[in-house]
Amino acid sequence: MEPLGLLQGRAAATAVAADLALPLAGGPGAFTMVRLMGPGAPEGALALADVPDGWQERVLALTRPPAGFAGLALPHEGGRPLVMGILNVTPDSFSDGGHFADHANAIDAGHMLLEAGADLLDIGGESTRPGAQPVAPEEECRRILPVIRELAKAATISVDTRNAATMLAALEAGAEIVNDVTALRHDPAAARVLARSEASVILMHMLGDDPRTMQQDPRYGDVALEVAQFLADRVAAVERMGIPRGRLAIDPGIGFGKRLPHNLALMERLPLLAGLGLPIVFGASRKRFIGELSGVETPVDRVAGSVAAALHAAAHGAAIIRVHDVAETVQALAVWNAVSAGGVEDDDG
Repeated sequence: MEPLGLLQGRAAATAVAADLALPLAGGPGAFTMVRLMGPGAPEGALALADVPDGWQERVLALTRPPAGFAGLALPHEGGRPLVMGILNVTPDSFSDGGHFADHANAIDAGHMLLEAGADLLDIGGESTRPGAQPVAPEEECRRILPVIRELAKAATISVDTRNAATMLAALEAGAEIVNDVTALRHDPAAARVLARSEASVILMHMLGDDPRTMQQDPRYGDVALEVAQFLADRVAAVERMGIPRGRLAIDPGIGFGKRLPHNLALMERLPLLAGLGLPIVFGASRKRFIGELSGVETPVDRVAGSVAAALHAAAHGAAIIRVHDVAETVQALAVWNAVSAGGVEDDDG
């Protein structure tokens, strides 16, 4: 089920009020058309008035906001997505490797991200950039556990890991969310650990299950449909493993086994994922495709492009945006949110 004919701001509100559009995932955007998918679905785009009997409930599912995630209200501040600050406690991450390998520096950096406006933090101890070498769970834990224990006193913490032992240790240290780039495919014990916990889980799409090889000639037929189907299948599988749907979020995995055209297609058709009825997590911060588009080679200098990607995701249904540059993203989202909501009241009359 894919919403089409997206509108924003006053145009969206006016169209919804006139029954010409439906709101997208409870946010400020709206859609005027839809492409139905599945057995017996008519081909092509349909106006909302032309949706056949028996399909209306599935279309209405696109309008419902995702439930709260990990105790966090979605969307935040009346419309904008939550901002998840990235904290890599690694020597080799693609953007900031080595800057926060020292525990004290990492903790200070986490507090700075929170002061800049982050709603939650994502802490990782293993780089998953293309070609990165795996890290043993023992080393991963050594890097991140002191940082999680301290920062969990101040914020909701997500642990970025694919290893069950690290997940368990991080949850015991205070993390509340597990962010697994392999959607719980890497470690067979991961689902058992999480089913016994109360943790929330982010399931991400990656081509294959190994960051070392994911960028070796990735190919898709229709990347948006294939990613959406993968995530639907993983949600169903994880539910069967004992982790309830209400604890899940999904991530299309920008840059994970995707080249520039794949990333752009996923961004353009991000609302397709709204049909799963789960919070959409979006992470494009400082990634290679931004450098390809902008000609900026150094990741740390891709702030403007990263903010542009974040605003696009906000307008297309993302509930959580994962970023390095928190202050800049929060500021941009504040302006976007005000414009999308039709402005703010003039105190001067």
